[in-house]
Amino acid sequence: MSRHSSIQSGRTIAERREKLETASERAEAHKRSKKRQIIRIVLTVAGFIVATILLIQFFAFFFRDRGIEPEPTNIITVTPKPTIEVIDNATSGTGITTKMSEYIGQAEIDFRDLGYNPTKAVIPTGAIREVDIYLDGYTGFIKMITDRDTAVSVEDADRTIRYLKTQGVSDFLYIDVRIEGKAYWK
Repeated sequence: MSRHSSIQSGRTIAERREKLETASERAEAHKRSKKRQIIRIVLTVAGFIVATILLIQFFAFFFRDRGIEPEPTNIITVTPKPTIEVIDNATSGTGITTKMSEYIGQAEIDFRDLGYNPTKAVIPTGAIREVDIYLDGYTGFIKMITDRDTAVSVEDADRTIRYLKTQGVSDFLYIDVRIEGKAYWK
């Protein structure tokens, strides 16, 4: 036989048997195995419970009602009505719409907030959504359109008036702020 052989001479396979266990040793090993299994189950359940509590806390923190209260029943909605003269050249005497009236009223409030004094509003002939606002102390008027928010249009008009003052222009025929981000004057 070769020196590197795994079989050793003079020995049998049966010689390497494990030590025989007694019945009491087997019972004790079984009890330890059961204890370990119960501990693993208890720790696994506890881990799931902790993970669930953490997830609930996480979602409760990020998705809770942020102090939303029910609407009070006594809220009164005030729609701005124009106090300035409104001349309607577009509808030939049938009257202006509620939307147009509210728009003119809100534009008047916004101009007053910036220190201007609106004197009249004109809805020009052939215009569907255009409003021309005249301001006290200026010869021209401001062309506005109801598709844009009044605050944005009024702010654009204010910027243009201030710019014209820095350029030495005191009189203008009109300032057109109907297009977002642009203002024209003549």
